[in-house]
Amino acid sequence: MTTQYWLVKSEPEAYAWADLVRDGRTAWTGVRNYQARIHLNAMQRGDRVMFYESVTTKAVVGLAEITKTAFPDTTADEPGWVAVELKATAPLARPVTLAEIKADAPLAKVALLRQSRLSVMPLTRAEFERIVKLGS
Repeated sequence: MTTQYWLVKSEPEAYAWADLVRDGRTAWTGVRNYQARIHLNAMQRGDRVMFYESVTTKAVVGLAEITKTAFPDTTADEPGWVAVELKATAPLARPVTLAEIKADAPLAKVALLRQSRLSVMPLTRAEFERIVKLGS
């Protein structure tokens, strides 16, 4: 199976990159958007993930990996909502800010710019690699 690439967003006050690093891995719960749920269900073990801190940081700060595919989200009040398990793999050498992403022509079509409120979104391999390069 081919590796897929994703971006997940979290408010640092709720769950920051530092929290994932401290915990090592976490269940990515609490997603309540139907499109994001479709993306969670599509994630496969070994898929690569960018961790974006929203609101205050507004930057991609680290890399993670899917270690467990979709399972029922225990924080949901109704059935059908799912979570995946993420494992921290590496911080970026430096955060890649939203402003940098907006200014970078190869990233003009990245989902983060088109669907800014979506908390789980796919990336192309080229987009993923470009952001990693910007953060090195």
